[in-house]
Amino acid sequence: MEGRADSSLYPLHRSKTLHLVRHAQGIHNVAGEKDHKAYSSAKFFDAHITPLGWSQVDNLREHVNECGLAKRIELVVISPLLRTMQTAVGVFGGESYVDGVNVHVPPLMIENVGNSNRSAISSLNCPPFIAVETCRERLIENDEDILWEADKRETNEALAARGLKFINWLWTRQEKEIAIVTHSAFLECTLQMFGNDCHPSIKNEINKHFANCELRSMVLVDRNMQATVDTFSSNYPGQKPHGLGLPSDVVHEEQHPKKDDQNYTCYCWIL
Repeated sequence: MEGRADSSLYPLHRSKTLHLVRHAQGIHNVAGEKDHKAYSSAKFFDAHITPLGWSQVDNLREHVNECGLAKRIELVVISPLLRTMQTAVGVFGGESYVDGVNVHVPPLMIENVGNSNRSAISSLNCPPFIAVETCRERLIENDEDILWEADKRETNEALAARGLKFINWLWTRQEKEIAIVTHSAFLECTLQMFGNDCHPSIKNEINKHFANCELRSMVLVDRNMQATVDTFSSNYPGQKPHGLGLPSDVVHEEQHPKKDDQNYTCYCWIL
């Protein structure tokens, strides 16, 4: 058969939908606009988000609820830094504690974290959250950084390798739709490793810079049999109860035997 499909098909159970989010504006972003060296300063290592950043969080929260995405997400994975945790909880967490409502439900975030002047946020009616070191910001030279290597700033190549390690970890999870709240450098270096087999415009779309509090959804496909496979919600084996079900072309051959120049050939099937 000649020809080649321009599209690709993959089994649904060998794919995941990733909802990638860069954290909202942090105080380090404001300082970095004035002096780029601020991004390497230990002072801003665990920066909290700004009042403008909280407005960005509120707008994204409204969007994911309006479009129905909030109800589909099964897991929220976060870089374990304050700005990403504030963003993740603000967007995907439960409702705020207001007038005694939800007071018996453990909070995801307590009141006024990072001098935010925000109410505590409930863990009620929201997906589970997990903080993962491998999706954190670029490692910096800091004695408090447990992953830091002396006299060495994490290179783009090392960051990309860490990103691929994180992607491989995602395949160990059963969840199919996962939100990931992380950092621009991590996203850019990791995503540069993907899209090389796509049209250049799609490659550019994958690798495009993330704005603060931007959400971009992508499908991750398992080409190397890494996934923890669960076909229950996507596949059904059929033949329950079992019965005759020969393919139509086999039935046709059975009823109309093939003919050649010398003789007839009969096809017999034991049923």
